[in-house]
Amino acid sequence: MIRRATRRTNNCAKIVTLCCLFVFSPRASWALQTHPAPEGLYAHMLAHLFFIATLGIFTYWLQSTGFVRERGWRLIQLSCLMFILWNLDTFTVHWIEHTLTSEFFITTGLDWSQRLSLTGGWRSWVYYLGKFDHLLCVPAMLLLLFGLRDLYRRAGAEGFSHHEQ
Repeated sequence: MIRRATRRTNNCAKIVTLCCLFVFSPRASWALQTHPAPEGLYAHMLAHLFFIATLGIFTYWLQSTGFVRERGWRLIQLSCLMFILWNLDTFTVHWIEHTLTSEFFITTGLDWSQRLSLTGGWRSWVYYLGKFDHLLCVPAMLLLLFGLRDLYRRAGAEGFSHHEQ
């Protein structure tokens, strides 16, 4: 009886939340983040370099302390390496994007849709392939999640066995 009432309450809460989201949703979404030249771009690029350095130091520390003998820490170390590759990729793409001129793009109308012309040489190809950065970032996030989950489970298992003694 209580389960049924709780289930009904949860369903009502979901419906009310969806209705509120629909009614109060914004008419326009300004999701484009620009980096005004040159300060914004420089700060953003420096943040990528700082992230690379930090992850490199953390990866080295994990190796030198021997934490990577445990599966969870090994997955976190692999995550750091994938995040380093992702940062190198996005740093390169930002740099190339800053050097591309309008002749590298084909405008398809008055809206914001453009297509990249791959006839612009190596920069257009590196830019195009580098835009697939999610192929590095998503696995990095999954490795981090799996590593943290493994450490959490291991800590829980050790905690229960430690309390039994």
